[in-house]
Amino acid sequence: MRCREVDELWDEVRGACTASVKEAVTAHLEACPPCQQLYEEYEGIAYSLESLPQPAPSCDLAKKVVEHIASIRRKDRATPIVLTSVQTPIGKLYVGFKESRIAYVGVDTGEPFEGVRSRIEVRLRRPVVSGEAPLWLRQTLDQFFTTWRVDDTVVDIEDLTPFEQAALRAAAMIPPGEVRSYSWVASQIGRPRAARAVGQVMARNPLALLFPCHRVVDSQGDLHNYGYGLEMKARLLKLEGYRG
Repeated sequence: MRCREVDELWDEVRGACTASVKEAVTAHLEACPPCQQLYEEYEGIAYSLESLPQPAPSCDLAKKVVEHIASIRRKDRATPIVLTSVQTPIGKLYVGFKESRIAYVGVDTGEPFEGVRSRIEVRLRRPVVSGEAPLWLRQTLDQFFTTWRVDDTVVDIEDLTPFEQAALRAAAMIPPGEVRSYSWVASQIGRPRAARAVGQVMARNPLALLFPCHRVVDSQGDLHNYGYGLEMKARLLKLEGYRG
């Protein structure tokens, strides 16, 4: 069970749900400090709301608010990611974008287009359609491979959990040509004991390169793992000027 799935099951766990669902969520929370903290925050909010005085029987404001939030979420989730491919100095990349912001970047590993599309739909929980690369996207990638930096306004990580977003933003603070440890990232986001969870975020980073998980190494300075292979990780760091 993934963190996002646990997050979305909170309402069910508090209400009526099967024993197997509750057991699966409980097991995940015991092994995942970030989710555990998030659940504690949820419970605190729920307790505060339950402590409020009951409205008059005729008041259905709460129901309307919940329905409105649900409708917004359904509408937002219906916005598709447009997936295209772009040739770059390191080879072909698959790039997914929503309007004028990039939501996915992945190195072509020979996987069929449909496989990539299906994997992104599962990871980001959005429909994915094929399309052409607009000029702004090509210019953004050209700039990245020149400066090894990207403007925050053209990337989109809103489909990720708060913990994932924080970890990736911390990774983006690492200057090109330098590396930092998983523990360093964890400390930067105020979770010094969550180095392992940070590693999981980097392993599932949907915006490789732009949020530079290749600049994150283990505590000994070794390159450790990388979704596209250690050779690619070393190549990227060398292109950036790393001399480790």
